Amino acid sequence: MSVKSPDTTTSSVVDTTRHVVQEFLTARMAGDVERLVALFADDVDWLLAENPAVPWIRPRSTGAECAAQAPELAEHTVAADTRASVDTFLVDGTDAVLMGHLSGTVRATGKSFEGPFALRLTVEEGRITRHHLYENSLSIAEACTTS
Repeated sequence: MSVKSPDTTTSSVVDTTRHVVQEFLTARMAGDVERLVALFADDVDWLLAENPAVPWIRPRSTGAECAAQAPELAEHTVAADTRASVDTFLVDGTDAVLMGHLSGTVRATGKSFEGPFALRLTVEEGRITRHHLYENSLSIAEACTTS
């Protein structure tokens, strides 16, 4: 019987991915746009279903545009009512998947939104190259609608 030693290259890739994602979460919670810009690659594969009723949801492709989503969200929501929890944090090589729950209140309407989310991030060369967010877009759109 032989025991295979762990692949240190794979281990270091996983460690880097986990570290960058944790840095991303910390910077995101702090609203640290400068740090977010540094964490995102120059070009990012950004996916968040377009939703014309929601002012902070729009196509993005550069690191600066992706980082700008944090202050745009903060501008349109009530900080005291904003919640996000991560229940699952999986890392496989350069990919990370976070699942959890988010909620908040839209400042302009006073309406609340909530629902589960899944976020897929890819980290290459220490920077985030993919950001795909799946969330309850119907709840968010309804909260942004004034009728």
